[in-house]
Amino acid sequence: MDNTIESLIPHRFPFLFVDEILTATPEEIIGSKTFRRGADEMLCGSFPDSGFIPGMILIESMAQCGGARIKQLGLAYGFFGLVSLDKVRFFKGVSYETEVKYVIKNIRISVRLIKQEGVAYVMNEPVAEASWICAKLNT
Repeated sequence: MDNTIESLIPHRFPFLFVDEILTATPEEIIGSKTFRRGADEMLCGSFPDSGFIPGMILIESMAQCGGARIKQLGLAYGFFGLVSLDKVRFFKGVSYETEVKYVIKNIRISVRLIKQEGVAYVMNEPVAEASWICAKLNT
């Protein structure tokens, strides 16, 4: 199986927010993304004077990271989409050119639903956390 991120999830530039899966087990996924000022230019309009990545983009990035690994492990098949977010918290802003590391935990995986939770870190400090549910969108 091709393990590039693009082969694992349907997202494409400019809405692909995972650079790589670093390590993974069926219980935990660790991935990363470095948002680049030139490459991720569409995000610059959100906070043009601060240089922060929008918080919801960090949440989307965590969900993409978790979904890529689920597909890589062959734990679920089909087209899944976010249907619920819970316990979303932001602790600090994230600047461009900074690596964000995601630690995702699989809570429940079935043929129709995936429940995960994750924390985004910059330099080992949490910057955001959330839990979410993805549902299979096709039959």
